[in-house]
Amino acid sequence: MKILIIEDEIALSDAIFQYLTDEGYVCETAYDFNSAAENIELHSYDCILVDINLPGGSGLDLIRSVKNDNKKMGIIIISARDSLDNRIEGLEIGADNYLTKPFHLAELNAHLKSINRRINFDGNNQVLVNEIKILPDSHQVFVHDKELQLTKKEYELLQFFVANKNKVITKTGLAEHLWGDYMDIADSFDFIYGHIKNLRKKLIKKGCKDYIKTIYGVGYKFDLQQ
Repeated sequence: MKILIIEDEIALSDAIFQYLTDEGYVCETAYDFNSAAENIELHSYDCILVDINLPGGSGLDLIRSVKNDNKKMGIIIISARDSLDNRIEGLEIGADNYLTKPFHLAELNAHLKSINRRINFDGNNQVLVNEIKILPDSHQVFVHDKELQLTKKEYELLQFFVANKNKVITKTGLAEHLWGDYMDIADSFDFIYGHIKNLRKKLIKKGCKDYIKTIYGVGYKFDLQQ
């Protein structure tokens, strides 16, 4: 999942960023209302973590903007405000969850896993795509009921392909989703080619059909309609 952390307390933002990165998420940060609004406008995220009190504006207004634009992303409010009225307002305007500071990072992770299942896999604990079975919570993949060992990036690629099956995905879109801000330092897309080549090789070796198709000049497609 690609996550935007919108939090003006730098120490807390850094702690969340480090924890979620270690858990395998791609994270970006924004410390005020304007930079958060710009990021949401320019980039795609699976989920945003948003504080209510932000320099320059309210996190609630960011949520309203996301909902008005019909953006498909999860929303978790992280706030020191703990009144019932605050929680009800946040949930009624479209947030998935409301965590009151201080909170356990493991609890945040559990909420993110739930949102990941809802957004990318229709709420299922396991995803079946022909001979492929994915267990999102444990990051396990099986082909013909035999476990397939993948690297972190290979797993993220497969999950992203399956969530966008039968759609053409641009190379830029892949890079941005899987590497976030760090894609800007890459000189080329060779790092994507390498990961996709290895993923395709491992899937085929386990007896999987070759679903990953190159769309020349554009990107890739996980084609189940062949």
